[in-house]
Amino acid sequence: MSSRTIELTESLYNYLLETGIKESSIARELRVKTQESTPWHRMQISPEQGAFMALLVRLIGAKKTIEVGTFTGYSALVVAEALPEDGRITACDVSEEWTSIARAFWERAELQGKIDLHLRPATETLDELIDQGGADSFDFAFIDADKANYDEYYERCLVLLRPGGLVGIDNVLWGGRVADDTDDDDTRAIRTLNEKVRSDKRVWATILPIGDGLTLAIKQ
Repeated sequence: MSSRTIELTESLYNYLLETGIKESSIARELRVKTQESTPWHRMQISPEQGAFMALLVRLIGAKKTIEVGTFTGYSALVVAEALPEDGRITACDVSEEWTSIARAFWERAELQGKIDLHLRPATETLDELIDQGGADSFDFAFIDADKANYDEYYERCLVLLRPGGLVGIDNVLWGGRVADDTDDDDTRAIRTLNEKVRSDKRVWATILPIGDGLTLAIKQ
């Protein structure tokens, strides 16, 4: 029994990875390649967060999902693996360089048919989905992009999600900076959204201390 989340030592974290998650070989290869090939590898979600998101997608029976911020494609890959054959991800990013890695691994995993990648500002893609009648039709959304626009992504994803749909927001603990005296634009944006979601009567929400902090909010 414990009254708070256990601290993960290096040995305990390795045990978690070895025994607590199911990660496909192609997902692991992509994760390792990202760690080795770019100094921005910390932008990639952790494997335990990926496994948790895949479990959530299966749990809610998701078929239509949104991803805001794709990077090298790990989160999209693990979600696509969890989707049924007719499941689809609308993935939003602006980097041809990073998503070229994603495309290569999606093709190797034979998942490219499940992932519709849009290379332009995510607000444009989300607005287009809304204009095309997509409101209240998506099951799951994951937001992991530029922090200054988190609120814009959150509002649009709420429109697109069906009642009972789930949105995940990444980096909401921001390496602990949300709780100290850090005062840069990104930290302020995350603090503001955290406070907004907590009092938002449109959702039931909680923050989980997984990865860099993950908010889960169910649309009422």
